[in-house]
Amino acid sequence: MAEPVAHPITVAIERRINPSRTAEATSWMQAGTDLATGFPGFLGSGWVRAGEGSDLWYMLYRFRDIPTLEDWEQSSQRAWWLESGRAFASEVRVERRTGIEGWFDASFATAVETRTLGDGTTSTGPIQQPIPAAPPRWKQAVTIWLGFFPTNLLASWLLGFVPGFGDWPLVFRVLLATLLLTPVMTYAVLPWVTRALRPWLQRAA
Repeated sequence: MAEPVAHPITVAIERRINPSRTAEATSWMQAGTDLATGFPGFLGSGWVRAGEGSDLWYMLYRFRDIPTLEDWEQSSQRAWWLESGRAFASEVRVERRTGIEGWFDASFATAVETRTLGDGTTSTGPIQQPIPAAPPRWKQAVTIWLGFFPTNLLASWLLGFVPGFGDWPLVFRVLLATLLLTPVMTYAVLPWVTRALRPWLQRAA
């Protein structure tokens, strides 16, 4: 029996933060991101506030698959980090998104703004905006198709120049095409298409 395909796991956490300890919470959230960065399978993270006057803060992180995510979530480092923030941070809600749906909240991990200061150094801080919900499934399907169709069309045309490729058994032609297209779609096409269509994807019905 074939092993199940591993998908990236995106976790969104909503927390309430004591407004009187905002500066402390800012350092604490960044420390959590820095800790997660050192774990295998880590694909990125970020955090935002719901608004300047709100006590709701959101943290988003992504791991390669469930085992690497669980290594982080069950680690002594994360346990220490959570304990260090218990006095001013309380967890309200946690959501996990798996598979292709995770692409459609990928940009929220970049909702930490890096600014260049006058002396040439950089300063990092949150962009104060809420984390939207994932777009409807039909929009996700359209987005994936818009990326897959031209990519597959170009790949089919290029593979036609491979001597004897058309004489290969169908299963081997499909195998080669999917081996080539999967990383291209995952690391290049889908991120670009979702960024380009972000206003449409996030538009309310």
